Amino acid sequence: METKNTGARRPRHIPCFSTCAAPILPLFLICALAVPALAQSVNQDNGSTADSASETKSSTEPAEENFNIFGQATVISQMHGRFRSPYSGPNSFPSINETRTSMTGTLNLGVRVWDGGELYFDPEISGGFGVGNVFGLGAYTNGDVDRLGVPQPLPYIARLYFSQTIGFGGDQEKVTSGPNALAGSRDVSRVTFTIGRMSAEDFFDGNAYSHDPRIQFMNWALMYDAAWDFPADARGYTYGGVLDFNREAWALRYGVFAEPAVANGLPIDAHFGEAHGQVIELEERFRVCDQPGKARFLLYWNRAHMGNYEEATDDPAFGLDITRTRRYSSKIGCGLNLEQQINADLGGFLRLGWSDGRNEAWAFTECDSTVSGGFVLKGTPWNRKDDTCGTGLVVDGLSGPHRDYLAAGGLGFALGDGRLNYAPEIVWETYYSLKFKNHQIWLTPDLQFIGDPGYNADRGPLLVAGLRLHGEF
Repeated sequence: METKNTGARRPRHIPCFSTCAAPILPLFLICALAVPALAQSVNQDNGSTADSASETKSSTEPAEENFNIFGQATVISQMHGRFRSPYSGPNSFPSINETRTSMTGTLNLGVRVWDGGELYFDPEISGGFGVGNVFGLGAYTNGDVDRLGVPQPLPYIARLYFSQTIGFGGDQEKVTSGPNALAGSRDVSRVTFTIGRMSAEDFFDGNAYSHDPRIQFMNWALMYDAAWDFPADARGYTYGGVLDFNREAWALRYGVFAEPAVANGLPIDAHFGEAHGQVIELEERFRVCDQPGKARFLLYWNRAHMGNYEEATDDPAFGLDITRTRRYSSKIGCGLNLEQQINADLGGFLRLGWSDGRNEAWAFTECDSTVSGGFVLKGTPWNRKDDTCGTGLVVDGLSGPHRDYLAAGGLGFALGDGRLNYAPEIVWETYYSLKFKNHQIWLTPDLQFIGDPGYNADRGPLLVAGLRLHGEF
C-alpha cells in the first residue's frame, strides 16, 4: 500500500522479472539456511528448540523463555495474460501479459523485560513488484506486497512494541515459543496492554484458516476483512495501543491507532486527536459437535483527512478531484468473522464486512462491503500431514457514492478506469502448500480467478497464476 496522487499516472518503466528477482534469491538463501543456525543456538539456550518445545507442551510447568529469535523469508511470483479491456484509465489493471516478483524478509526478536512484560522488535525488508503495480483491483492478488515497489529490498521497522500482561489468578494456559511469542504460561483470566508500532491486524480480525498471506490465502480480501479500512501506513503498520481482556470462553479487545497523512500513504498524520482509528472486537469461543470454533464481532470508527465521494462527483468546482474535498471526517463499519474446525484435518471460515462508504478509502483497499468464505484441508488423508490446500470465494462491493465517483471518471488511490460499468468484484482462489521434508520451507502454487476486476463488468475476467516460496526459522 502506497501514497498515490489521485491524478498521477502509473510509472512507465517497470523493471523486468529478472531484475527484481536478482537480489531476492541470495537473501532468501541467507535467511533460510544461514541465520537458522544462529537462531537455533540462541533458542536452544532458552529451552525452545523443537525437542524442548514438545517437552514443554507435555510438562505441567513449561519452561519460561527470556528471549527468542525467529524469522521468515517469502518470495512470490505472479503472472497473468491478456484479458478483455475495451478501455482503461490511469489506475486500471494492465490487460497485457505480465510477470512480477516480490519478496519480504523479517526477523522476530522477543525479550522478557520483567514478569508479564515483553518487548518485541521486528526489522523487515521488502522489494520487488506486484502485478499491475498493485492498482486496478479491490481484492488484490498478493498480500505480501505494497505499492512501494522497488527493485532492491529496503529495510524498515515493521514492529516495535511492548506488552504487559496482568493475570487474575485461576487456571493457566501454556504459550508456545514462536514469532512475537515467548514460551511460558499465563493466567487464562487476564488483561494485556500493548503499545508501540504494530499492525492492527496483529490483534484484530484473526482467523486460523485465512489470515497470513505468507502461508495461507494470498488475496487481500481473503486474508482480511476487505471492508475494514484498518489504520496503517503504506506497508501495513502504524502506531497505537491495544487493551485485551481475556476469559476462558470469550475475549474483548479495544484498539486505537494512528492514520496515514494521505490516502494509502507512508507518513503518519501527526494530528492524532483528529486522525485516528478505533476498533472494538468481541470474540466468542464455542464447540459444535465437539469441534472448536470462534466468532468475532468487530466495530470500527475512523477519523482522517478524507475526501467525500458525493462532493467530488456533484460539485463541478472540484473537477472530480477528491483530494480537493478533504477535511477531517469519519468512517464507520462492522464485521463478522467465523472459523470452525470440522475435523482434525478440515476447517472452514466466513467473513462479512461493511462500511458506510461515504468518504474515500484511506488505508487498506477500495472496498465497502465483502462476503468471503472457504475451506482449508491438511494433507493427512494422502500421507502429507504437513501440506495444506485451500479454496475460497470472495464477493466485494462498493457503496453508491463510491461507484458513482468512479463511473464519472474519478480516481481513487487504487482504482480508476476512467469510467465504470459497475458489478461486484468476484474472486476465487485455490492453493496447495507443499512442505519440504525435514525443513521449514514451503512451496505453494496458487491460482486466482477474478471476475469484473476493479468492479467493472466491461473488463476481465482475469486469471492470475502464482508461485510462493516461504521459509521460517
